Amino acid sequence: MSTNNVNLNLNDFLKFKDNGKSISDLLNEMIAKIGENLIISDLNVFDNNEAKINYYIHNPYRKNIGKIVSAVFYSTDEENDEVKIFSKNLCMHVAVSKPEAMDINKLPTELIESEKKIQEEMIKDSGKPSNVIEKILLGKMNKFYSEVTLLNQNFVIDNDKTVKEAISNFNSSNSFVLNNYILISL
Repeated sequence: MSTNNVNLNLNDFLKFKDNGKSISDLLNEMIAKIGENLIISDLNVFDNNEAKINYYIHNPYRKNIGKIVSAVFYSTDEENDEVKIFSKNLCMHVAVSKPEAMDINKLPTELIESEKKIQEEMIKDSGKPSNVIEKILLGKMNKFYSEVTLLNQNFVIDNDKTVKEAISNFNSSNSFVLNNYILISL
């Protein structure tokens, strides 16, 4: 099965056939086999033939089956053991930290606005002047971004660095571009 249509929607994807069975049929078979309800709620098609993939399964209870699965899609000029280990560490980070988006500009506007309203209400109740409230709000929103965006999270392997800084440091001796990630959690 392959497609070059980066605008593919979820319904069309579920109709694709692999070895004579639709993706929807294969998904139903998997649900019956593992006894867990699986729902595909979002679909991303990547148009990058050069991308590499590494994945991590947290606490697998059968071969290639676990309650948390993460994968990273990356590009590199050199696929070596260091790149494989680094990409696996990023997968583990994603599984542990459960980011909502790659970076701030990829966060849903509704999520940002909702968090901003919550923080504003909490700060207003403190009775502080408006110029102080704005600075406190900025700090709280930056903390929120550092918790929910992958590149701004502290890297679980080295908490003194963000993921973005860890990638930058890694690139001083290797070639690595993080293209995207996925997280599946049952």
